[in-house]
Amino acid sequence: MAPVTNTKVIFKAIPKDWPVIGEHIVYDTSSSIDPEEHPLDGGILIKTLLLSPDPSVRGRMRDPSVKSYAPAFTLGEPIESRGVSVVLRSETEHFKEGDYVVGMIPWASYNVFPSHAKLIAINNENRLPWSYYIGLLGMPGQTAYYGLNKIVNIKEGEKLFVSAASGAVGSVVVQLAKLRGAQVIASAGSDEKIAFLKEIGVDRAVNYKTEDLDQALKEFGELDAYWDGVGGPTLDIALANMKDFGVVAICGLISSYNDGENQYGVKNISAILTKRLRVQGFIVGDLVEAEGGTHAFQEEVGPLVVEGKIKFKEHYTKGIENAGEALLGVLKGDNFGKSVIIVADK
Repeated sequence: MAPVTNTKVIFKAIPKDWPVIGEHIVYDTSSSIDPEEHPLDGGILIKTLLLSPDPSVRGRMRDPSVKSYAPAFTLGEPIESRGVSVVLRSETEHFKEGDYVVGMIPWASYNVFPSHAKLIAINNENRLPWSYYIGLLGMPGQTAYYGLNKIVNIKEGEKLFVSAASGAVGSVVVQLAKLRGAQVIASAGSDEKIAFLKEIGVDRAVNYKTEDLDQALKEFGELDAYWDGVGGPTLDIALANMKDFGVVAICGLISSYNDGENQYGVKNISAILTKRLRVQGFIVGDLVEAEGGTHAFQEEVGPLVVEGKIKFKEHYTKGIENAGEALLGVLKGDNFGKSVIIVADK
């Protein structure tokens, strides 16, 4: 087989605020690969099918001297995120040709991984969409499940506020909380997203762009818990409406990821003391590790997905050449549901 272009999306420069396509994120077609002859050295060759432009990608576009829970991207190398690929060739017993695998995938059309790669072969016996394994059944769904169980510990009758509630994580939080008998008020930024929130059963849906969020929360009643995916002024408003000894679970701060040195300063921080709140940021990987894996998630959420009891929106971008635009869309909130980059069919 003749060599084919191995298209890549390269991390070219560190942005101070909003990433710019062509400056910080570069589409590169200078590499080629022969899928039949490229040496594997005991590893596997995979073809990228789907990529997940998660908000956390922005956090890794930084100077490596700035420490965080995930390492900074290497300048001149492909961006990476969770993705689904198919194994084209294998020289290891751990994977076979035709396996669909999920894991951290460099943004390239083809990748070679060593035999000990941290990839998981997908057992899709229920013929679910492959995209679910980077969404509803992947990191976003697991974040909702473990955060709700281990951080919030929501109970029947309690009042929960969920921001970014139409998104990949928030929409699952809403539905799992409703299944546990919670009262849920949720916010989103368009009438279309508000309609979806009503469809999945929220008790009060608030368009924060056209309604007074603070007034809506006051009318709903003091909150037992707040699920924060945005930070900024929304966090301030939530803190002012919390019940004494309430819980604030922070899984994202997307409103400030591109603010550079102009980070929003929380003004109601005194409420943490006066209301004796428990505010906890978390990364789902820590919770999964503490649990010894995702078995509980698979046993509880898996059947709900198969039975269609959890509704899930996806937002598709076709072509790896549009991956940068897909990431910017997520950071701006232009996507409706889980953003998925479709790189190739099988």
